[in-house]
Amino acid sequence: MILKTLAFVLLVAVAGVLLVAASRPDHFSVQRSLLIHAGAEQIHPLIADLHRFNTWNPYDQKDPAMQRRYEGPASGPGAAYAFKGNNQVGEGRIELLSVEPPHHVAMRLQMISPMAADNRVDFTLVPQADGTGTLVTWAMAGQQPFLGRLVGVFIDIDRMVGGDFDAGLASLKTLAERSAAGA
Repeated sequence: MILKTLAFVLLVAVAGVLLVAASRPDHFSVQRSLLIHAGAEQIHPLIADLHRFNTWNPYDQKDPAMQRRYEGPASGPGAAYAFKGNNQVGEGRIELLSVEPPHHVAMRLQMISPMAADNRVDFTLVPQADGTGTLVTWAMAGQQPFLGRLVGVFIDIDRMVGGDFDAGLASLKTLAERSAAGA
């Protein structure tokens, strides 16, 4: 009798989690912004050139032994970066879709593992009218398959990915402000 009750409770709990996951949106977006005390003209090349992007990209720092391969031009549309790393990084590819100096860079992030995904990444740079610097926004959006929605029941994707975006923007800020001070 106790085993049947436990099995029933477990079944109801699993069904409840699956229903919650099914009710979640089938898309996601994560966005973080930071004011950087440097001009957009100084910051933009640190994003639009994937070699320079990876000097501050938090995901590139998570696995020093990561396999890396650059493809296409050094920067601008068509420039790409394939990577295969540890379980914190996974395997995937980033490609620059559009570059609008000094205000915008759009990328496509295709993940192979740990979970297949095809996401859009946008960097928007807005010079502040008061001359205090540039507001840099890092945003990512994409479809959320059922497995992703299920994981999202237990893990706050916005906080997890957003934390990485915060760390990356802080590194970009340090690099850009150091360059601006030396200019």
